[in-house]
Amino acid sequence: MATVMPTSRLEAFSDGVLAVAITLLVLDLHVSDDKASGSLAHQIADQWPKFIAYLVSFLVIGVIWVNHHRVFALAARIDPVTMFVNLILLMSVSTIPFTTSAIAEFLRSGGNDSRLAVLLYGASMEGMSLSFSAVFYRLCRQGLLRRPVTRSQANRAILRFGAGNAIYPVGVLIGLLSPVAMLIIFGLLAAYYALNQTPIVPDADESGIEPEPDSVEGS
Repeated sequence: MATVMPTSRLEAFSDGVLAVAITLLVLDLHVSDDKASGSLAHQIADQWPKFIAYLVSFLVIGVIWVNHHRVFALAARIDPVTMFVNLILLMSVSTIPFTTSAIAEFLRSGGNDSRLAVLLYGASMEGMSLSFSAVFYRLCRQGLLRRPVTRSQANRAILRFGAGNAIYPVGVLIGLLSPVAMLIIFGLLAAYYALNQTPIVPDADESGIEPEPDSVEGS
């Protein structure tokens, strides 16, 4: 039987990484008091790609933090595999400040640099989405939740939770033609997950359904 442990240390470490990542985003925003740089209003208007990229990435990481908390609130315990999959999630999130800076810098330039920036930003988002889905899948499939859920309940929740896995690549393809459109799509997807904070399966006693023979608990 795999070693299991409480979730508290994983959550504390994850909170720290997410806090650093979301803070680093703002470091790319700056203005100058040099008159040659123009007025404050002019500088802000001229840097609109940075502000849009910042807003989208801040929303994405913020929603990750909220949903990460809500997902692990359902977990009674974790195993080593879950910890390593969570590390992959954090690795993806930690790249978002860099890829946000890249997309903001080359948003208007066009050409190969702009396309590469789109691919890098999309890779951060897709990596985050896949690894977060893997964490959720692991908790459901390995019976690590506080209450047992049926396989059908888990499958519905996993499918809904993983919607971004398919949408992010579509956004990247659109972004190769219009990086701004990609940012809008990613922002809307983050809003979706903010409004649907936890696609968590209902507890058996709350749904009124007794666990099926193929219950995820203990599988």
